[in-house]
This record gives sequence, structure tokens and C-alpha cells, in this order.
Amino acid sequence: MKVKKNDTVYVLTGKDAGKTGKVLTAFPKENRITVDGINIQKKHQKARSAKETSGIVDQVGPIDASNVLVVCPECGKGTRVHHSIVDGKKVRVCAKCGASLDAKQEAKSTKASKAAKPAKKAAKK
Repeated sequence: MKVKKNDTVYVLTGKDAGKTGKVLTAFPKENRITVDGINIQKKHQKARSAKETSGIVDQVGPIDASNVLVVCPECGKGTRVHHSIVDGKKVRVCAKCGASLDAKQEAKSTKASKAAKPAKKAAKK
């Protein structure tokens, strides 16, 4: 599945077509995702104790991952996801502008590696 948690996606089909939102959860085995503010469903909730109140609650339902496009942070357009290998790692890339879609993860890994390098140098002395 080419959509991950915290990606911004553009919905292609369904009652919420044309909307964008952030992926809350991903279910790769089922090829489904939940998107914030998309596919809102009503759930009738019963009171479990005397202190609680029953009522109708809105909840986010899952949609199929094939019904969305990942929005590129660089060009801001919905795009198909391609993979390329950078520094021996498989990276998701925007099909339109070629920018990396995993920029946040790369930034975290470079910060962690930079922080680890001075510690190694200090240990050698």
C-alpha cells in the first residue's frame, strides 16, 4: 500500500470526492485507510452505566486506499506514488515533480544520525 499514516490525501470518489484530509490510520492487509473528516458515519451508542448518556455519535469510517491520491508537499497536487532507491533505501517519490514524499522521515533519520556521530567520536577519544 502506497499510503501511510500522516499523509495528506485527496479523495477521488464517493460522497466526499474532492476533499483533502490527513490519514489517521492505515490497514494494509485490508487496503483501507481512515481520513480525518472523510466518510463520517453515525453510530448509536448505548449508555453503559447510569452516569453515561446514550446518543448518536459521529465517527470516521474507513475508505479504500485506491480511492485517494497522495498530495505532494512540494507541488501541492494529488499524485501517483512511485518508488526509487536513495542511499540503499526505498523512498516514495512524487510522479509529477520528483520530490520525495518521505521527507519527514528522512529529516528524522538524518537528525538521529548526526546526533549519533559526535557521540561515536567522543567514545573513540
